Amino acid sequence: MEWIFNYISPEYFTMLVRFIICMAVNWVIVALLYYPKSKRRDFFFTFMLIGVAIFFIVFFMIFVLEDMKGKTGIGVGIGMFGIFSIMRYRTDAMPVREMTYLFIILCLSVVNALASTIPVMELILTNLLIVCCVWGCEKSLKMEPCKLIQYDRIELIKPERRKELIEDLKERTGLDIIKVEVGGIDFLRDMAIVKMYYRSKSGSNSVDSMVKIKQSTLIEK
Repeated sequence: MEWIFNYISPEYFTMLVRFIICMAVNWVIVALLYYPKSKRRDFFFTFMLIGVAIFFIVFFMIFVLEDMKGKTGIGVGIGMFGIFSIMRYRTDAMPVREMTYLFIILCLSVVNALASTIPVMELILTNLLIVCCVWGCEKSLKMEPCKLIQYDRIELIKPERRKELIEDLKERTGLDIIKVEVGGIDFLRDMAIVKMYYRSKSGSNSVDSMVKIKQSTLIEK
């Protein structure tokens, strides 16, 4: 085993400790706090692997730039700009909750990768504080399951007929609907986009995936 230490620097072993801490914290946030409510496996996959990639990008960027006097700060700044730019240049729109979790995972990965001079206990405490903040926000947030549907009885979308709209949706969907929100309206096709919130019989807090609808076919209310 001694030959391993001859080829690997002590800084790399220290990095592995920080990497384990980072991945453990990311897993707690994503698997135990985010996933139970969202049930989105695609975002689970994305958050975990982005955390891994960002951690090693930042670590090796700092490691390479250490010998470049006066250029480390510039290199780190450019690197941080590139990292956080990936939150903007994406193909699909991301919900606000998922965007927040992505930002947290990115920040944790960057902080753990840069914390080479911070004692391990202080680093663990910092990560625990972030986990506690996320946990507190999730516990105080009561998410109601919702569905986005195309509704054909456009005459019921008027505010004064909201009760009739809810009763009609209850009868047609069989769900215990709490409230509805009317979005886009297409008078040419007698159709409206309705977002309905309901009580889940299974007790799950998951939010159903919403069907994408081309905005070009709708007239905003």
